[in-house]
Amino acid sequence: MIGIFDSGSGGLTVFKEIIARLPRADFIYFGDLRNAPYGEKTPEELGALTVLGMERLLNEGATQIVSACNSVSSNIVMPMFDILDIKPIDIIEMVGPTVRAFRQKRDKKVLIVGTTATLRSGIYQNGFLALGMDVVAVPIPHLAGAIEEGTTEAGMKGMIGNILEKYKGEFNTIVLACTHYPLVWDIFSDVVGDGIEIFNPAVVVAEEVAKRFDGEGESKVRFVLSKDSQFFRQKVNEIFGSDGYIIDVLK
Repeated sequence: MIGIFDSGSGGLTVFKEIIARLPRADFIYFGDLRNAPYGEKTPEELGALTVLGMERLLNEGATQIVSACNSVSSNIVMPMFDILDIKPIDIIEMVGPTVRAFRQKRDKKVLIVGTTATLRSGIYQNGFLALGMDVVAVPIPHLAGAIEEGTTEAGMKGMIGNILEKYKGEFNTIVLACTHYPLVWDIFSDVVGDGIEIFNPAVVVAEEVAKRFDGEGESKVRFVLSKDSQFFRQKVNEIFGSDGYIIDVLK
């Protein structure tokens, strides 16, 4: 069974791409909405939440895990594999597949947008530097939380536009290094304008999952939430329809 871990609804953008490639696989998705958003938390807080979230998936029967949260991905370090007694081959995170996708695109001028926690870690910047690419990384504080809370489109456009305005003309590719951000793809597209490639890491991560993880099962899909959310339920319904899955809320 494949486990998918995120702080909330953002991981659904990754799950959508994965299930399109592995329609027969069994999935368990844990959304830690009680502790969301993760993007402004300290490394110590993220480390503890990551262990607890992945333990939850393992206890629910997951044998392979997708970290569909960039803030979590930035805190997955080797000791954590020993703590959880899992092998590195059994976990896929967001950063590695994303950076690898640019091995043939080294001429791109890349702007990375993500949460404070993700970009503070430097994991994306260091990955691109290993390819010889000097990128610009810009956090958009509180945007993931605003998306989760259903902030108005105008409000989110203002948050994004105010941050990106000063970087116009300095990039031709923007990497959405937060899985919540593709949920407001149209807003990003409107802000950055024509001629800018918007790169969604969910696609390359899903391709990696399809190559490495077990796609055979009974097509069972279960969501486990640490706190109920109408926004989450709405997004699940929009992406997966109204049936064919179970949503459980922890008490």
